[in-house]
Amino acid sequence: MTKHTQSIQAFSALGDLLNDYTSKNKRTDGWIEKLDNALVSASNQNKWFTKENLDFCMSVWGQTLNEKDITDWLVTYPEPHKATRLALVLAGNIPLVGLHDVICGLASGCSIEAKLSSNDTLLLPLVVDFLTSVMPDWKDKVHFTKGKLDAYDKVIATGSNNTARYFEYYFKKKPHIIRKTRNGIAVLDGNETQEDLAALCQDMMQYFGLGCRSVSHLMVPGGYDFNELFLALYEHKELIQHNAYANNYDYNKAVYLMQEQELLENGFMMFKKDEGLNSPIACVHYSTYTDLKAVKKRLNDQEKQIQCVVSNSVENAFPFGQTQYPKLGDYADHVDTMAFLLKK
Repeated sequence: MTKHTQSIQAFSALGDLLNDYTSKNKRTDGWIEKLDNALVSASNQNKWFTKENLDFCMSVWGQTLNEKDITDWLVTYPEPHKATRLALVLAGNIPLVGLHDVICGLASGCSIEAKLSSNDTLLLPLVVDFLTSVMPDWKDKVHFTKGKLDAYDKVIATGSNNTARYFEYYFKKKPHIIRKTRNGIAVLDGNETQEDLAALCQDMMQYFGLGCRSVSHLMVPGGYDFNELFLALYEHKELIQHNAYANNYDYNKAVYLMQEQELLENGFMMFKKDEGLNSPIACVHYSTYTDLKAVKKRLNDQEKQIQCVVSNSVENAFPFGQTQYPKLGDYADHVDTMAFLLKK
């Protein structure tokens, strides 16, 4: 019998459900209807959770949770050796952003107590309900709480740089993973095809740029011509019809113009020359370089601020268009969650 057989079966069953939803396949167990209702409610709860972004999220997780990839990921780890009490403090910037931590917790034999973000309170409980319907042994493994976390052996907490300082202090006496603000970075050399640039626009614009894997900073050669990139961006022009996005665009543009910032814009997206890796909604920062060696040094120096790099010219970078398709072993902040949870 393969290691982690029950986990593999349960997670692949979830992948099948999500694929059935995406493909509009009929099921007789009622879960498609439950999922559809939860997605509608989640969209009403969070203005950033549009139907398009929710459908994209379901599609990506459906593709990710296939039996082969789950097996290839889990068989490299030993079977759980003891029941660990895991506390999770979850983010809510994109749909189901905490699902990977829950999957790791269940696969490593943990009992989980989780605090949901107020921005995403509906989707993960439904997914857990489905998993426990497939795997009844997990029935009491996951609890969601609004109260204080006080009975745990290990902690994973995700937040901003500001909340991370609080987490570091509050959880200092327990083994922990504290995640801070990170961003996706793209390194361009000017030789990208129009297909590359179209895929890069997806990396920038998916989830309105709110994900930690969303590209928020471009490193471009001196004298880089943005015209082709703006042409590729035109496919996303409908984003300006989203009220919250449009408000952010108008506000940030007004601030930059008053500050006389160096700015390129097309009516729904801005590129601002700025060394900062983290950019606001409706804006991506860019910086220029003359030497790829200097770029690689900068990426190394700022490693703790970077979630992923997309490029044709940097080693071990993601291909364009793939930042929002992480594999199960592409751990947040490059910290192996499974190894952390299984460590004695």
